Amino acid sequence: MTGPSTPYRPPHGPIAVIHRDDHLLVVDKPQGLLSVPGRGPDLTDCLLARLAAIWPEVLLCHRLDRDTSGIMVFALTKEGQRKMGRMFEVRRVRKRYIARVAGRVAEPSGTIDLPLIVDWPNRPLQHVNHETGKPAVTDWTCVAHEGDTTRMRLMPRTGRSHQLRVHMRELGHPILGDPFYATGAALDHPRMMLHAEGLKFEHPVTGKVMRLEAPVPF
Repeated sequence: MTGPSTPYRPPHGPIAVIHRDDHLLVVDKPQGLLSVPGRGPDLTDCLLARLAAIWPEVLLCHRLDRDTSGIMVFALTKEGQRKMGRMFEVRRVRKRYIARVAGRVAEPSGTIDLPLIVDWPNRPLQHVNHETGKPAVTDWTCVAHEGDTTRMRLMPRTGRSHQLRVHMRELGHPILGDPFYATGAALDHPRMMLHAEGLKFEHPVTGKVMRLEAPVPF
């Protein structure tokens, strides 16, 4: 999704492949590129389309927000897609993100447990709602203080839309450059400082434990 003040200008250049086998294709999604097509002819350029131009059989397993960079898994067979999608659904994929957030986070680690649901009058924004929201849990660790910002390791237990972005804002430390949830100086950054750094899961066909990473670009 694109925000009202952020026109879609997808980056150019090749997509870095992290892993490829008979069933899976794992790549490093660049920041600013949609995972799948958006609504309208100006939003057709996306990661899925670019990969399909090389691997026509490629199939979607999960998504990252346009402004998030990092590791994404696609399938190259129906079996791979079905089993991989199921593992995401039942939370058998361990995800690790790196973020830079506004302010100096005081505690070394913690857990955010705040249910989320779409904010319909302002969609695609999400918000906390304890009555109708779906469970959303994020474990976090403070990695380093960098001036008046903090580098964080975020490990979501659930996969709600905008989960990390809303949870960091609710913690009082919005992700730098977030076009939806940051304001003021926290918004004034060249990109959203959120990157999907790592995934750990059992290969959906071979059962081999996969530990894959995409280098942090910030």
